[in-house]
Amino acid sequence: MSRSQLAVRSPLRIASFRRVLPLAIGLLSLTMINPVHPAFAQEQMLRTVTVTGQGTESLPATQARITLGVEVQGETAEAVQAEVARRSNAVLSLLQARNDVSKLQTAGLYLSPTYDYSNNTPRITGYTATNTVSFEVPSDQAGALMDEVVRSGATRIDGISFMADEAAIAEARQRAIEEAAQNAQVQADAVLSSLGFTRREIVGIQVNGAQAIPPIPLYGGERALQDAAASPTPIVGGEQEVQATVTLQISY
Repeated sequence: MSRSQLAVRSPLRIASFRRVLPLAIGLLSLTMINPVHPAFAQEQMLRTVTVTGQGTESLPATQARITLGVEVQGETAEAVQAEVARRSNAVLSLLQARNDVSKLQTAGLYLSPTYDYSNNTPRITGYTATNTVSFEVPSDQAGALMDEVVRSGATRIDGISFMADEAAIAEARQRAIEEAAQNAQVQADAVLSSLGFTRREIVGIQVNGAQAIPPIPLYGGERALQDAAASPTPIVGGEQEVQATVTLQISY
């Protein structure tokens, strides 16, 4: 090819390149501005509704956890400690002999001086010793058992709480979670139907857990100490609730 032919064609190629260059730059800019994959863009535009459902299961509180003990006051530490030990051994022997008592353990052991603060001068007048234990027993046996331990030497009842059997709680927890999931779907259907939409699929699930709520104890703690011999102490275990929440994210 001659130099004259190259001289003619070179300006033509440069002109063509100048015409094509803006178009290439525009396409490149468009790609950089919108690099999102179509499937990802569709997912971002997905319409969802978030609802939280609740489930509650009630079951009988068949177990009672009792804390009780022996408290003695006297002039010397040795005397009160010896008397507390004697009475506590009697109480423990009674509890250990029963087949329906479980999880028996010492809850507290205390020995402290008693002061007289008259004339603004503290003066030791004696000592107080306390030994407390806790245990579990079937709720329907709790009243009669507390009367027995008071007769055997217990002088104080610090508390009683009620709960269901652990296996029953586990089953109730599973049912409560299932109820919460169903309740969340019912709520979503109600909202979407009122707006003219239809539920499509669940795209997110969050289980917020299930917890057992103990019932309020129905028991007057002083009666067992006052007239245990006169009549049996009434104990009402009541019911225990297990609650669960489930949050669903549903597309429409």
